[in-house]
Amino acid sequence: MDSQKEALQRIISTLANKNDEIQNFIDTLNHTLKGVQENSSNILSELDEEFDSLYSILDEVKESMINCIKQEQARKSQELQSQISQCNNALENSEELLEFATRSLDIKEPEEFSKAARQIKDRVTMASAFRLSLKPKVSDNMTHLMVDFSQERQMLQTLKFLPVPKAPEIDPVECLVADNSVTVAWRMLEEDNKIDHFILEHRKTNFDGLPRVKDERCWEIIDNIKGTEYTLSGLKFDSKYMNFRVRACNKAVAGEYSDPVTLETKALNFNLDNSSSHLNLKVEDTCVEWDPTGGKGQESKMKGKENKGRSGTPSPKRTSVGSRPPAVRGSRDRFTGESYTVLGDTAIESGQHYWEVKAQKDCKSYSVGVAYKTLGKFDQLGKTNTSWCIHVNNWLQNTFAAKHNNKVKALDVTVPEKIGVFCDFDGGQLSFYDANSKQLLYSFKTKFTQPVLPGFMVWCGGLSLSTGMQVPSAVRTLQKSENGMTGSASSLNNVVTQ
Repeated sequence: MDSQKEALQRIISTLANKNDEIQNFIDTLNHTLKGVQENSSNILSELDEEFDSLYSILDEVKESMINCIKQEQARKSQELQSQISQCNNALENSEELLEFATRSLDIKEPEEFSKAARQIKDRVTMASAFRLSLKPKVSDNMTHLMVDFSQERQMLQTLKFLPVPKAPEIDPVECLVADNSVTVAWRMLEEDNKIDHFILEHRKTNFDGLPRVKDERCWEIIDNIKGTEYTLSGLKFDSKYMNFRVRACNKAVAGEYSDPVTLETKALNFNLDNSSSHLNLKVEDTCVEWDPTGGKGQESKMKGKENKGRSGTPSPKRTSVGSRPPAVRGSRDRFTGESYTVLGDTAIESGQHYWEVKAQKDCKSYSVGVAYKTLGKFDQLGKTNTSWCIHVNNWLQNTFAAKHNNKVKALDVTVPEKIGVFCDFDGGQLSFYDANSKQLLYSFKTKFTQPVLPGFMVWCGGLSLSTGMQVPSAVRTLQKSENGMTGSASSLNNVVTQ
């Protein structure tokens, strides 16, 4: 019966996953159909605009040519009209002179005839008819303004849609996810020397497999990539996966998208648990800051004048269970007394994880480590067998030490600007690094018997966290050679109790 139920549960799970996959595919098809309709409408509008632009250019060219022909016609007509006018005037003068010369033949008196002959000779010499060019200044030929658009017609007849680059192919084997960076590599299945650049698109998701259409983030675009790979660095891995797709572009148009690829980008993401933090700590997501006035208003309401006139560090007697606000998660009591502690809101139950912590420059005292959920509300990090940490003290004297079970091991290294924390739950290892140089500061070797939470203590200062980080490659490499080279939790049993 039990085996049949398990088999049926597996079948139900398989069917549910398949139904979800089919529904996602239907959503994708509907989204694609909508895209086809919208894109077709846009392309038709663009086509109309392009042809209207061509028509406009042709009209402009036609108008310009018509103006040229009319100007040439006017110029030649003006030249010919001018010549006709000059010739008419010359002809009129010549006819008048001819008539005078003809009449002069009838003069009988020699002296009068000689006088008339001299006048005729002088007038002939000065007559415009004899200085006039009888060659037209312009011809009636207009062939120099004729056109032949046969080549242009052939070119227009060859108009066709732009050549679109083929879709590239992303090679998952060549893609690399490491050190909070993702390198995406792709190739063209057919050689295309017209490709100018590529466009890479990516988005975060919590779903494996094909990208989903509904309830997903927008694609982010990286344009003008000249090569066939690209590295996104400095990412915060606050989702389980990332989708990637790429398209090739020539000088005119972008081609089809490649088939999308989903890469795993899982990392530990957590915030600080404000519901159980000490009242003297101001907690906001990934930042915590010492606040000496924290909780005093609530305490005064509960206790009246009980603590009037007291000053200095609160003691366990000053904070009662009734004085704390109700916990949001209801998972544990709020830290109180001198345990200025705040825990992460996400438990580590398996795997390898990494986060980083940076202290304010004037922070007088702080601790960074992990603790079981059972850490008492008065317990300080490193002073019980349920917590492990490294502690930095900049007050009165400077100390840097590893702490566990109220045992201390001084660390003869410089306190780094930022501390990296590596937790290998299954391997029972908690290591601390200089986050910048990846120098190992200290390692605890133990066996975790229950889930652990990131833990932090701060007094007179503040801390800021960086989460959503992969285990750095340098840390992974160091972990392989670390065993037997560093201290462990057991080594703290031989040092002086604090």
